[in-house]
Amino acid sequence: MGMTISEKILAAHSGHAHVVPGQLTECTTDWVLCHEITTPAALRMLEERGMDKVFDPSKIVAIPDHSVPAMNIKAAKMYQKLKSWVKEKGIEHFYDVGRGGIAHVVLENTGLVKPGQTLVSGDSHTCNAGALGMFATGVGSTDLAGAIYAGRVWFKIPETMLIRVTGEIQPGVTPKDIVLEVIKRIGADGANYMVMEWVGDTIDRLDMEGRFTLTNMAIEAGGKTGIVAVDDTTRAYLSARGIEAGTYTEYTSDPDANYKVVIDIDASKVEPTVAYPHIPSNGRVAGSDKIAVTHAYVGSCTNGRIGDLRDVARILKGRKVAEGVQMIVVPATQAIWKQAAQEGLMEIFVDAGASVSYPSCGACLGMHSGVLGPDDVCISSTNRNFVGRMGDPTAQIYLASPATVAASAVAGFIADPRAYNADGSNAAD
Repeated sequence: MGMTISEKILAAHSGHAHVVPGQLTECTTDWVLCHEITTPAALRMLEERGMDKVFDPSKIVAIPDHSVPAMNIKAAKMYQKLKSWVKEKGIEHFYDVGRGGIAHVVLENTGLVKPGQTLVSGDSHTCNAGALGMFATGVGSTDLAGAIYAGRVWFKIPETMLIRVTGEIQPGVTPKDIVLEVIKRIGADGANYMVMEWVGDTIDRLDMEGRFTLTNMAIEAGGKTGIVAVDDTTRAYLSARGIEAGTYTEYTSDPDANYKVVIDIDASKVEPTVAYPHIPSNGRVAGSDKIAVTHAYVGSCTNGRIGDLRDVARILKGRKVAEGVQMIVVPATQAIWKQAAQEGLMEIFVDAGASVSYPSCGACLGMHSGVLGPDDVCISSTNRNFVGRMGDPTAQIYLASPATVAASAVAGFIADPRAYNADGSNAAD
């Protein structure tokens, strides 16, 4: 029996010629990603046990992003803990406030992580990096502590779900709609502890931003990670960041690899999708119900990239955010913020009546920059809509693509982005 991409990566990192799902194995980790929320707990564990050391300061990337700039004293202390540890241990890769942004989006652009490698972090959306053909996953603070100390992590080799997406994506439909459609079909635990491997001619045509969106949301289906095989698109992306072919290992799944589940998606039939409260699998076609919104939020490690902001700008240009709607746009990184400014996107957002915030996780996890109040109704390009995720537990969160968020902000209710042309006219005009 052959192996999948993920099985090959984990076999190579555990010293085995062959691994099978369910097998327990200790793997080396090439990279550890640290931010200010989960890392301090891991560091305390090490300090309490007299194990306060780092396996390799050159293999740790530290990026504060969840609650920065600090919104209260507690957040300031957590940030101070991370920053002082970075200095004390000589951590070589530190992207401080004003130089970084959301950790996963910063990391994908650093030119550090490569195909065939392993990455762990105390953050569930670490699976984002799987779009680069690497095994990247979130772990708890205990495993994070072990990775920081020894550069090793125990894994149970996961099963793999093959998601085959074919056909042309229709106008107004985005990778966010595709992943929401998949989660709707399989359920929020449909890929429980599985790798979600994306293949098909539709995936072949996607740019890296779209692929990151797909792998980012593996955890929303219970997945261990998401992954996409390396191709020319990946190679070009890496080359632009100083990583040339030959400096990394490309793995492909064997023809006789064993897949636990195979899902087929016809991209031409996918429509703009909105996940209704309070679970990402509760998907419906955008505009099915004209539900009034009070908030529209664009950002997060899922959809705060420059392509996402361009989608928003195309709809907002020449239009205004509806009265009574608070719209917030959060570029994922400083570099994206700067590029959006250079392209004139910021002016479009401001002219439309949207607020542009600084790069951070912001309101995605209900910490700051737009936290929801009682009974607020928010349409958001983030990744989760659990009760209380973005603020008050009575608030309602609807997940959608940035384009759908923008269309809904203009309409004042959940709207289909296909009804809005880029020239400022409505499709029905």
